[in-house]
Amino acid sequence: MPAGYNRYMSRFGFVAICSLLCATLAAAQTPTEGRPAAKGPVSKSPAPALLSAPGSHVLDDTVALGQFLDGVMKTQVNDDHVASAVIAVVKDGRVLYARGYGNANIADHTPVDPATSMFRIGSISKLFTWTAVMQLVEQGKIDLNADVNTYLKGFQIPAAFGKPVTMKDLMTHSAGFEDGSLGYLITDDSLRVVPIAVAMRIHMPARVRPPGVLSAYSNYSAALAGLIVQQVSGIPYDEYIRRNILDPLDMHYATFHEPLPADLKADGVTAYTREAGIFAPKPFEYVGGFSPAGSGSMSAIAMTHFMIAHLQNGQYGTAHILQPQTVELMHSRAFANDPRLPGMDLGFYEQRMNGLHVIGHEGDTQYFHSAMFLIPDKNVGIFMSYAGSGAAAIRAGTLQAFFDRYYPAPLPTIPPAPANFAQTAQKYTGDYRFARHSYTKIDKVLTLLGAPIKVSVMPAKGRLLVTGLGAEPEQFAPVADSLFQQIEGDTRIGFTEDAAGNVTRLSIGALPFMGTERVPWYEVPSLWYAVLIISTLIFLSAFTSLYFRRREIRMMPTPQKRATWLSVAVAFWFFLTFIVLGVVVASAGATLSLAIPASLKAALVMPLILVLLTIFLIISAITVWRRGYWTGGRRVHFTLITIAAIAICLFFNQWNLLGWRFG
Repeated sequence: MPAGYNRYMSRFGFVAICSLLCATLAAAQTPTEGRPAAKGPVSKSPAPALLSAPGSHVLDDTVALGQFLDGVMKTQVNDDHVASAVIAVVKDGRVLYARGYGNANIADHTPVDPATSMFRIGSISKLFTWTAVMQLVEQGKIDLNADVNTYLKGFQIPAAFGKPVTMKDLMTHSAGFEDGSLGYLITDDSLRVVPIAVAMRIHMPARVRPPGVLSAYSNYSAALAGLIVQQVSGIPYDEYIRRNILDPLDMHYATFHEPLPADLKADGVTAYTREAGIFAPKPFEYVGGFSPAGSGSMSAIAMTHFMIAHLQNGQYGTAHILQPQTVELMHSRAFANDPRLPGMDLGFYEQRMNGLHVIGHEGDTQYFHSAMFLIPDKNVGIFMSYAGSGAAAIRAGTLQAFFDRYYPAPLPTIPPAPANFAQTAQKYTGDYRFARHSYTKIDKVLTLLGAPIKVSVMPAKGRLLVTGLGAEPEQFAPVADSLFQQIEGDTRIGFTEDAAGNVTRLSIGALPFMGTERVPWYEVPSLWYAVLIISTLIFLSAFTSLYFRRREIRMMPTPQKRATWLSVAVAFWFFLTFIVLGVVVASAGATLSLAIPASLKAALVMPLILVLLTIFLIISAITVWRRGYWTGGRRVHFTLITIAAIAICLFFNQWNLLGWRFG
C-alpha cells in the first residue's frame, strides 16, 4: 500500500535482514459486447515500432499520443515481463486515449480491456476515501479540525502530546502515528479478514509525535478516516463509496468489495509474477479491515471518470460528487514538511514534474502498481496500472516519458555555491531515515535493512552528495538557504533546523508524504552490524577456548567448571537463536506480510531464554572476579563473553525482538 515510498524501501525487509544475519553468522483488447460504453472516445491505434523523441508535442493529437504510449507500454510489457498493464489519458473532460496490454487472464487468453478489466489500485483508493470525507464535510457532518474521537464509536484514540488528532491530520498523514504492517495489512486468506472497526481497534498504532508536525505516510490514518465515513453516514464503507461516488460517476467496473462481487468477478485482472521463466498466478489480495486505504479494483475507463470529476470541480456529466469550493479546498495545500517543496493537499499529494504543479497518488499492493496524477492547470489526467512484482520502477519511467514529451522543460539553472559552502554545509551531513516506521512493534527491525540516507559534502564542487534516495548517489547544489537542487534532475531537497540551529530533518520534494528524521547514534544500522560481528567472533572464541582447554576444564573445581560451561551454553544459544529465527523467516518468506506464523511466535521464546542465560552469566562474571578464578587473561575473556551477551540482549530489545510485539 505504501505509495511512492516503495521506490526506496522493500516491503519484505524483515525477510531480507534475517536472511542477511543468518548468512553472516553462519559463515557467514477488445471490449466485451453488452457492457456500458465509456463516455468520450477511446482511441485504439496500433502500436509503432519506435518511440518518438522527447520534445514539444500536442496532447490533443490522439493518433500520435496513442502511438507514443503504445511504444512505451509495449516495450515495458515485453522487456520487463509484465503480464498486464493499462493506461488512460484525459483532457478537457474527455478520454483522449485508453488501452490495455497483455492478458488479464493468461490461462483464458483474456486480453486486457481498458473499459472492463479491473486492476487493484492500492493506495489510490485513499483518494476515494478522502472524497467521501469531503462529501460529509460539505454536509456539515465532519469538521476537518475537530478531534476524530468526536466521530468514533467503540474505541478512542488515546490522548497524547496535549493535542488531539483531527481529520485534517489524517488526510495529510501528519497525525503522528507510528507505522506497521507485518502480519495484518494484506492477506490472501479470506478467513483472516476482520471488519474495519475491529482492525482499527486491535491494530491501533502508537502516537509517536505530536500531530501536525511531520507528514509520515500512514495506512492506518486512511483506514480510520474510512471508518469515520462509515460511522458518521451509517452506511458500510464500500456501500457508501458505491452509492455516492462510483454510481454517480458511472463507474460500472469499479468496486471496493472484497472479494469481487459475482457480477464483476470475471473482469478482475489476475496478478502474475515471473517465476522460473513463466508467469505464475497469484491469489486475490484482501486488504480487509484496512480497505479504505487500498481495496479498490478499477478499470482504466472507470478511473477516467473519477479523474474528470476532480478536474471539473466535482462534476462528471450531470452528476456532482463535490461542490466546486470543496474541490478547490481539497486540491489546496494543507500541510508541508518544508513549505518550499511540494506538500500535502487534503488527501492528494503534490509533485513538481517538469516545472508543472501536479497532484495525485500512487498505489501498490504486493502485485499491482498504479499511478494517477492530475495537472489542474492543463485539465489533464493520467492513470496507469501494472500487474507484476517488478513493475513499480517502470511506472515512474512511464510518467517521466509522458511529461518529457508533452511538457518538456530544461533542467533548472544551478547558481554557483557560496565561497564558504564547505564549512557551512557541514551541519547537513549525517544519516537520515524515513519517519514512516514502527517504534514499538516488531516491524521496527525492518529499519535495519535499508541503509540510511547519507548526506556528505563535496567541498571542491560546492555540492552535497546524497546516497540512499535511489539506486545511485545524487549530487545536489545549493539554490537558497538550506535548499538544494539535484544536478541531473528536477528534485529538490530542503533541511529543517530547530531553534538552536540544529538540522533535524531532510525533506524530499518528490516525497511530500514521507518526512525524515535524523538517525540517533544508537540506531545507526552499521553500529548494530558491528555489534553482531564482534559478538559473533567473541562467542566463537568461547568454543575455541573450550577445545584447547578441555583437559584443564576437566580438572577445574566444580564452580569454575560451571562458569566455563555456562559461557559455552550462552555462545551456543546465541548461534542457535539466530539460526532458528533465520530458518523460520526464510521458510515463511513473503508470507510474513500476510500473517505472523506460529513458528515465529515460538522462535521468539529463544531471545527471552538468552536474556535469562545472560543474567546468570553476569552473576557468574561477578563471582569469577571476586574469587579470582583462573588467570587474569581468562577472566577478561569470560568478561568479554558476558559483555557480548549483554550486547545481543540489547540488540533484541532495541529492535523489538524481545517478547511478542506484534501489531
